[in-house]
Amino acid sequence: MKKSWVIFLCLLMSLTLVLSACGGGGDAAEPTKEPAQEQQGNEPEKKGGEEASGDSGFVNEGIVKASDPGKSPATATSRTDTLIIGMQAPAGIFHPLYAETTYDNYVMNTLFKAMLEVQKDGTYAPVLAEKYEVSPDNLTHTYKLKEGLKFSDGSPLTAEDVAFTITVLHDKAYDGPSDIIRNAKIKGGKEYFDGKANSIEGIKIIDPLTIEFTTIEPSALAQSAIGATPIISKAYYGKDYKQGNLSYMNDLFTKPLGNGPYKLEKFQAGQDVSFVANENYFKGAPKIPKLIYKFTNEETNAQLLQTGETDMDFISANLDNFELLQSMGFLDVSLFPTNGYGYIAFNHNRAKFQDVKVRQALAIGLNREEIVEAVYQGYADVINIPQSKLSWSYTDEVNKYEFDLEKAKQLLEEAGWKVGADGVREKDGEKFKINFAATSPNVVNDAIIPVAQANYKELGIEFVAEQMDFNAVVEKRKKGDFDMLFMAWALTPDPQGAQNVFITGGSQNEIGYSNKKVDELFEKGGKTLDVEERKAIYKELYQEINEDMPYIFMYQRRDMWGNNARFTGLDMTPYRNFSYGVDSLLIN
Repeated sequence: MKKSWVIFLCLLMSLTLVLSACGGGGDAAEPTKEPAQEQQGNEPEKKGGEEASGDSGFVNEGIVKASDPGKSPATATSRTDTLIIGMQAPAGIFHPLYAETTYDNYVMNTLFKAMLEVQKDGTYAPVLAEKYEVSPDNLTHTYKLKEGLKFSDGSPLTAEDVAFTITVLHDKAYDGPSDIIRNAKIKGGKEYFDGKANSIEGIKIIDPLTIEFTTIEPSALAQSAIGATPIISKAYYGKDYKQGNLSYMNDLFTKPLGNGPYKLEKFQAGQDVSFVANENYFKGAPKIPKLIYKFTNEETNAQLLQTGETDMDFISANLDNFELLQSMGFLDVSLFPTNGYGYIAFNHNRAKFQDVKVRQALAIGLNREEIVEAVYQGYADVINIPQSKLSWSYTDEVNKYEFDLEKAKQLLEEAGWKVGADGVREKDGEKFKINFAATSPNVVNDAIIPVAQANYKELGIEFVAEQMDFNAVVEKRKKGDFDMLFMAWALTPDPQGAQNVFITGGSQNEIGYSNKKVDELFEKGGKTLDVEERKAIYKELYQEINEDMPYIFMYQRRDMWGNNARFTGLDMTPYRNFSYGVDSLLIN
């Protein structure tokens, strides 16, 4: 297998670092927002779902079928009623209104369904809904549920449960990642949030299967904010509900009652989540009786696939890993653009990061190309805005922030950070030191840390990394206990979905970023429904974000999954991950 010398050199450099290391691993990814990659490679592109030949070396996109399925280890083939999928450990928040990380959402999507669900092309289509209609003025959204829907305990799922689900999101005590008031603008929602009303005027139950939502103005996100929110049981999740008090919900995070294809059997923190088929699922129980999500990381995922202890896992996309998976013979390898991006966040509550010249200097002074090539070997591209090239809203008319140490030094000088006698910059008596919270094990951080240490030392900045598991980094971010950190966002199909990440006080803006123009452009984009008009709005928005630098935008990569050819039925795209379709999987 070809050796990645750039990674090797990065790891050698990292020996000079003083790190505090804990366990963990994986690509530091989150849900709800995500872009994709520029298409690269020496071959013609293979569009979503098409088979790609692995004989010519570099495969950029498509599905490379197993060369010899008969090589599947006995450990795997002996599991005739069970499928094991590897993934990074979730935080244990298996609740559709509170789940935030990608990994909690994998579990949540296995347990719950919504009225609408994202499709392969990024559009939404009815699932629990029989039909969905919007009035000509785009203010009234009407959903009619399928007949005979049930929760996994056999109790009926009705419009009452839909109304309860959306009402909870309006409660002042709700502290999850969604912002239904801003996204859907349901009439009376703000009054309910403020405690001035004990019901939401714009939610009307027509009959047990029909519900109507009236909004105060058109909203680009109303469809997904209402229709794509998984439905929870009012009888189970609402039996202790009182307006203004949702503290009891935390006790139900690992005790979910869903309506999806599987039921939770057992959650073993740090080990796995096991499921059994839901006999009350509206499509009928899945053909595979038992499903397990086994927790893996960058150091174990490929090995567990090879030994047959897992049947499928996400593997960082680079040439070395592609060749490794292909060499096993019994794996199908899927490659497709990621609807997401990696970034390094600044803590904008720290004074040193409140100067845009400092943020720009740290972007220009970091060799992003070296980092991205070291990790992905042609399977990712450096980016400069928080959007995917798959999106109709994407623009490339922005500052590229190419690596330039001298320009970075100039910006730091202009910002008042002067080099001291010890070679470290200082301002107002403060030394320029960056405490970097890093997920470990993580191949991206393994490349970022030594490159950032070397580059920033040239700038007169001390860069100190503290390594810990993914969920610990998430907690540090929530508490604001960091200077900088690396993470990744998963994007929704509509660009407006990122508003809560960047607007002042947004429900997912945990870095303290604030920009009045960004707020105004997101507000404008959310109210506008014409795509051509929206393109112009988002172009201006991305140009403003690019100049103001809330993050150092790192890359858009490709996703690579290896799956044992002993099972079929996978149908993944940049918009739709495997967890939406576990009910279609079959063991051969």
